[in-house]
Amino acid sequence: MKLIYYIILRISIALILILTVWAAFFYVTMIDEINDEVDDSLEDYSETIIIRALAGEELPSKNNGSNNQYYLTEVSKEYAESHEDIQYKDSMVYIVEKEEKEPARILTTIFKDDEGRYHKLTVSTPSIEKDDLKGAILLWVIFLYVALSLCIIFISVWVFYRNMRPLYVLLHWLDGYQTGKKNEPLKNDTQITEFRKLNEAAIRYVERTEQMFEQQKQFIGNASHEIQTPLAICRNRLEMLMEDDSLTENQLEELMKTHQTLEYITKLNKSLLLLTKIDNGQFSDTKDLVLNNILKRYLEDYEEVYKYRNIKVTIVEQGEFYATMNESLTIALLTNLLKNAFVHNVDGGSIHVEITRYSITFRNTGTNYPLDKEHIFERFYQVSRKEGSTGLGLAIADSICRLQHLKLQYYFEQQEHCFEISKHN
Repeated sequence: MKLIYYIILRISIALILILTVWAAFFYVTMIDEINDEVDDSLEDYSETIIIRALAGEELPSKNNGSNNQYYLTEVSKEYAESHEDIQYKDSMVYIVEKEEKEPARILTTIFKDDEGRYHKLTVSTPSIEKDDLKGAILLWVIFLYVALSLCIIFISVWVFYRNMRPLYVLLHWLDGYQTGKKNEPLKNDTQITEFRKLNEAAIRYVERTEQMFEQQKQFIGNASHEIQTPLAICRNRLEMLMEDDSLTENQLEELMKTHQTLEYITKLNKSLLLLTKIDNGQFSDTKDLVLNNILKRYLEDYEEVYKYRNIKVTIVEQGEFYATMNESLTIALLTNLLKNAFVHNVDGGSIHVEITRYSITFRNTGTNYPLDKEHIFERFYQVSRKEGSTGLGLAIADSICRLQHLKLQYYFEQQEHCFEISKHN
């Protein structure tokens, strides 16, 4: 998830919590203030009636147009002692003038006259509809939340992108940077100290990477020359020795084994150097290629080798497989898969190649059980040791596919081992 989305999510959650607490506090405070004002009015009204009742004066009219009401009744001493002298409550009362019930605030007062008799005075005055008030507060809280959220999110996003622009410029530059190629210099002027330091660190990092890349290229070039040359000399000397007629059969056999070992070391060295070059991205030149043509050309070259083991090769073209690739790597990819299908095949077996616009599949007979697809593309992984195999062919093919944005997968189908090259969706 992007950073801006985290910020928006957390701001939204914080606003919900704050506004919920604020709405509850606002509602309780408002109701308390309203009740306090109404209670003061009821106390004044009740005091007026009690004074007049004790003085024997005429009591106020029960219908004075204000919707205020009172009821004065005589109660027993036991009732008076078992109830509080002053009691407030909210209830529904019937308003005669409106002929309907409305919410009201009620004050009940118990007092004693000069003759020792107890009286209960109940006065009421219309109050607000608290359910309506709750609904109104909830509605306005939601409105306030939406308005505040939109404003805060809009301002936050604007401020975020405004202040984080140098970071996005740096990320875009790093995404497009390719080691070993000519890259545009970083243009990211900013007054923010942290971003200036980040720019400097990124530039130092790519400079060190370029230096290491050049050193690796030099090492690979030197290793290729320094190792291949003595290996070639050793092979030539062994071949010259093997032509000596004075050698015994045992000596000649030992020289042949040594020669085979040198051939294996030479192939292994070439494969490791190729893998290193692929991993370092040293095959940057690409062009549009039709893999059908390259594959058919090399199939013709291997035709005699396949006949030697009576391996039947068929190719089915259902379309042309186009790819923008390095030509040398393309040849290495196809030839490694062809060699793999030959080396790990059985005498009298078959190799079947299917080509479509989107994939190339190599099917070959071999062992009657599937291979371990989790490790088959690892370097030096071999189910069984095959003569002439370095254990790097599939690792090279997998590295080439990853470098050229292709997908290489293995599966076992109809007693055949299948290696499929396909384009990423």
